[in-house]
Amino acid sequence: MNQAVEAVNEVEVKESRQSTFMQRVWSKMGKDEKGFTLIELLAVLVIIAIIAVIAIPLIGGIINNSKANSDVATARQVYDASRLYVTGELEGQFVKTGGLTITIAQLQAKNYVDNPLLLPSTKAAITEGNVKYDATTGALTSVTLGTKEYPAATVIAGKAN
Repeated sequence: MNQAVEAVNEVEVKESRQSTFMQRVWSKMGKDEKGFTLIELLAVLVIIAIIAVIAIPLIGGIINNSKANSDVATARQVYDASRLYVTGELEGQFVKTGGLTITIAQLQAKNYVDNPLLLPSTKAAITEGNVKYDATTGALTSVTLGTKEYPAATVIAGKAN
């Protein structure tokens, strides 16, 4: 019981010391100083402006890169769907005279890709595009995607991994 009373007394002594210390600090600061000066506020605003000038272009670059990467991922999905289409519908015949071209419409007709298939960067439906394979080796030549607003552009060229 005595130990508990002593512990409470020690806490009260520490709190009273802290409160007297804070009273001394406040009395030294003066009662008229309540807030920030104009110079201090301007300094903070300048620092925030400098950070914004540095950060905004970096964030814009990150957003543009992620849009491009999402378009490439969609092209990769179309390529994978075309491989499944060739395997399922054309009995695996990637090599044909004049090359093999599979359109987005063919893939959508057989439900190998969604209809409508959306281009992630613009959220527009892909209305045109194709996957081309080489005539002699059957290797991927290109994947082209396009929307009504944006003409078809080659997203993947060359052999896919």
